[in-house]
Amino acid sequence: MSDNNQPYIDTFLAELNRVTREVNRSDISRAVDVLFDTWQRRGTVFTMGNGGSASTATHLACDLSKVTIVPGQPRLKVMSLVDNIPLVSAWTNDDGFDSIFVEQLEPWLVAGDTLIGLSVHGGSKRSGGGPWSQNLGRAMALAKERGAHTLGLSGFDGGALKEMAEVCIVVPIASEPLGTPIIEAFHVVLHHLLTTALRRRIETA
Repeated sequence: MSDNNQPYIDTFLAELNRVTREVNRSDISRAVDVLFDTWQRRGTVFTMGNGGSASTATHLACDLSKVTIVPGQPRLKVMSLVDNIPLVSAWTNDDGFDSIFVEQLEPWLVAGDTLIGLSVHGGSKRSGGGPWSQNLGRAMALAKERGAHTLGLSGFDGGALKEMAEVCIVVPIASEPLGTPIIEAFHVVLHHLLTTALRRRIETA
């Protein structure tokens, strides 16, 4: 084992530990409440993200669908908006990448549903996100217009998700080079926490 690796490993894990201590637990609890309300209303949860956050959106949709199953209780309806590649590419081709989420939501999204956006920078050019991450903001705006719940998982200053979402869990790290990898890693931790906490709520409903 190379001793050259150890300082970086120690720093990375120390930052993960700090983030775990400092993340806003009240926001996490409120997010669980929102998801439980959606389940009670028999609404649908939609997930979205770009890049690495797209893979987390898919993973989150998978776990919300499967892990929350409680025998004798209705199942939570969940859809990831990143998985239909032909449809995503069709909307990109015809109306631009910023249309891919809002256009998929247009025929489905109603009051009582929940839209979850995941983004390292919160979908904001101002805080470092790319110009194409405006697809998150357009979808969030539609959700608010329709009376749906909105949740965000973000980092840095929270970006547009913090400004637009009903509840936004912001991973408390604001600098690179550790910012992006730790935020993306911690979003997976949060999604497992949200999923298992929701199952517990359904079990005791």
